[in-house]
Amino acid sequence: MDLDIGCTFVFDVLTPTHVVLLVEPHSSELDRVRRSEIVVSQPGRDVVTDTYIDAQGNRCRRATFASGPAEVSFAARVDVSPFPDDVAADAPLALPAQLPADVLTYLLPSRFCESDQLSNQAWTLFGAVPAGWQRVQAVVDWVHDHLDFGYGTSSPTLSAGEAMHQGAGVCRDFAHLAITLCRGLNIPSRYVFGYLPDIDVPDPGTPMDFCAWTEMFIDGRWHTFDPRNNERRIGRVVIGRGRDAADVAMVTSFGAMTLLDMSVVAEPTPSALRRRQHAHAAV
Repeated sequence: MDLDIGCTFVFDVLTPTHVVLLVEPHSSELDRVRRSEIVVSQPGRDVVTDTYIDAQGNRCRRATFASGPAEVSFAARVDVSPFPDDVAADAPLALPAQLPADVLTYLLPSRFCESDQLSNQAWTLFGAVPAGWQRVQAVVDWVHDHLDFGYGTSSPTLSAGEAMHQGAGVCRDFAHLAITLCRGLNIPSRYVFGYLPDIDVPDPGTPMDFCAWTEMFIDGRWHTFDPRNNERRIGRVVIGRGRDAADVAMVTSFGAMTLLDMSVVAEPTPSALRRRQHAHAAV
């Protein structure tokens, strides 16, 4: 199923500023990208960009802005599966000694995920749940029920423990708390963000935004869990993966600039939507 994704950022740059942008699909998604274009611009000047792949496979784009208005615009068409996230209900957990070396880092505390401080609480809450998919799902269910979602309830520095204490946050806080509790249970967990269309779900009635979710290492591979929505969804396109949101900021700026406007798009193409509607009607 073809999906149109994209975003636009408008900035007021106060001083010459170097930026790193993370808005393009992850390197693992490249074989699904049909076409892609990014424009980084400022009035009256050419903005030169350079790209690199970081240690987590994220596709990062660098640019230097002069003072004044600046705009970043990205658009792509991506082929996504028409099926929801997979489920492996009988999948077992691996012991730390059985984990690949590159997975061990996702057991450790990180900037927003203080798993060393919440480990005792994690075992108290979930230690009696059978180890495996059931335990991870129990964590995700609890986080989904414990936190109230609301714009304005979070901040750029809010940690998982702080979100847990206040009982509210945005999607990144739901992800951080689930990651923190799972790491405290010796379950490797990583932060993911990207584009998520509203396919086969009610219209939320709010503008489209980026979405954060999680991946947990179970039975030898990474599986998707979504503490914010707590349902298997269709059409995820990964932008960034990391230990937590500090690893995958959409815009990292080394100077003074203000975000004036942002918009996000993630929706099936008209032809893909018609085919899906016809398929549903046939069923």
